[in-house]
Amino acid sequence: MDWSWLLLLACPLMMLPMMFMMMKGNHSETDHSEHQKSSNELNDLKEQNNLLREQLQQLKNKD
Repeated sequence: MDWSWLLLLACPLMMLPMMFMMMKGNHSETDHSEHQKSSNELNDLKEQNNLLREQLQQLKNKD
């Protein structure tokens, strides 16, 4: 029986589970930290927006 065709399929077939495991591992580690970072940046931008609105209101009241 000729098993040489199995060697040709071994590499691509092993790459599929490895790629799946690598992608799954990357997302689980970075999703939480990226979400936390985005949330902190959003809160900072909201604070800046509120300060700018207050300053704008003060400038309007001066006139």
